Amino acid sequence: MAGGQERILRGRIRSIQATKKITRAMELISASRIAKAQGAVQAAVPYSEQITEVVRHLSVGGASPDFPLLQGRDEIMTTCYIVIGADRGLCGGYNAGVERAAEGEIKADVLRDRGYLVVPVGRKVETYFRFRGYQMGTAFGGFSEAPSFEDAREIGQYAVELFTSGEVDRVELVYTRFISPGNQEVVLRPLVPLSSVTGARIDGVEHPTGTPAFDFDFEPDPSTILEVLLPRYVQARVFAALLNAAASEHAFRQRAMKAATDNAEELIKTLSRIMNRARQDAITTEIMEIVGGAEALGSDDPAELLELVNALADD
Repeated sequence: MAGGQERILRGRIRSIQATKKITRAMELISASRIAKAQGAVQAAVPYSEQITEVVRHLSVGGASPDFPLLQGRDEIMTTCYIVIGADRGLCGGYNAGVERAAEGEIKADVLRDRGYLVVPVGRKVETYFRFRGYQMGTAFGGFSEAPSFEDAREIGQYAVELFTSGEVDRVELVYTRFISPGNQEVVLRPLVPLSSVTGARIDGVEHPTGTPAFDFDFEPDPSTILEVLLPRYVQARVFAALLNAAASEHAFRQRAMKAATDNAEELIKTLSRIMNRARQDAITTEIMEIVGGAEALGSDDPAELLELVNALADD
């Protein structure tokens, strides 16, 4: 009985040791990717700031305000939520955070008799909302760990089409903002309409409101330039959100895998103690059986008993 328990415990320890190697490797990989993802977030800030400045200058420099992307709706009947999550799991509560935030907004809309549309970005988010029967638009995925601007372009174009066609009256981004490797937060950011472009916020950078000082001559006219730049401005904001989400995903996965590795070490120690205790109990039981058998046979030779005990201990 004890020998069987020992074999089971040895098998469990070997299995946990193999799992520990995997979680440790994933922890190191995620830790190495955080720095790269953080660098991508910082590298995108100058472009985001500059395009914001240009759009702001154009909006107050004589451009016509009658652009669909700048016109808010008098009444919000349907809101589109672009929920950015991960393609894979094993990243702690990363996906659950954005899912809960989006669900809270959706429930508030339902209580106000408003419609909604979920656009999931990431396979895990898509599975979550599809399984629960939410109203969904086109799903995007396969790039959560390393998004490109082309991915942001596709999402931005889809958001603009939803808004300009009148299918939705507002589009909002739900994603995890990367602050530092140890600090991330789930945020809700308006995407379109761009009615407050002079006070826009891109990837956590506040841009002051008010009329900027400038002395530019535009060629062609400001309205033509603004018509081209507004969709790119939307795409830049989506790209910033994707980069923040990617960096946050790596940070969450690194912490989750570190916790799994630490738990595996503790479990191995606990199982090793249990196995050693079971082995000692088995040895003690067999020694008692040998001693009892020798006494029953009337053996008085201590050397013989000692030899039997040593042989058992060697086994």
